[in-house]
Amino acid sequence: MASNGSARARSETAESKFGELASPLVEEALRHASTLDGNADPEVLHKLRVALRRLRTLFWAYSPLLEDEFDTHQRALLKYLATSAGRARDWDILLKLLDELHVEGLDDSVKARRAAVLATSIETTANADVKHVLLTGVKEANQQLNTGHSRVPVERFAKKRIGAARGQLKKRIKRALRAKRSDYAAYHEVRKAGKKVRYLLEFFGDVSPGMRDSVKSLKRLQKRFGALNDVVASRGLLSGSEGAFPDDVDTKPAIRALKSEQKHRFKPARKAIR
Repeated sequence: MASNGSARARSETAESKFGELASPLVEEALRHASTLDGNADPEVLHKLRVALRRLRTLFWAYSPLLEDEFDTHQRALLKYLATSAGRARDWDILLKLLDELHVEGLDDSVKARRAAVLATSIETTANADVKHVLLTGVKEANQQLNTGHSRVPVERFAKKRIGAARGQLKKRIKRALRAKRSDYAAYHEVRKAGKKVRYLLEFFGDVSPGMRDSVKSLKRLQKRFGALNDVVASRGLLSGSEGAFPDDVDTKPAIRALKSEQKHRFKPARKAIR
């Protein structure tokens, strides 16, 4: 005899599921955005960026059921907001790595740069009217989904979209395995694809069998690739910001230390996809 949960999953539609999934993500993003100020906790910035990225992935999942122009516009907006929120977070990661690698002499300059970037992020978030953008986007998506003539069972929809995301991940893993060590972009694509699969499994966990084990393995992959990405991104951040520091600040020792750490973190990341 089927359980109430499985019976509900079979009768539920993908269209009706969207609002249920989108609402808590919007609420979380707005909660974090409302607390941003000049002393914003790095964790708040991180949580805001994650909420926006998860919402963007949800729009990707529903892209076959939404108007192309609307979906493309919404995902571009969410990417812009997430990138803006993430810029100060990137400097926080750099500060942490400098401490772990025992690199001295850069803290004050990096903190000053972080404060300037955070101020810009807060201004961007305020000017973008995040509340209006998110609420309007979700409302329009719901209208499109619930005024159509056909309905898609959520179980079938989830299986198809998770399958599409997994297909992307497999292709990117193959590409990364063929790539040279210096081609970090291929590894970054694996990380993004893995994150997409993980988010979809979390969204549709109640209708996707075997979800728990898949999420655990993806978390392991993301942990290794995330550790590598932190170093690569920090190295690029520092290399591209030399002109933003006082003339007497030497960034070369830090860049060398990050380059060495990048090589160290590359091996476990590659091992995770073999």
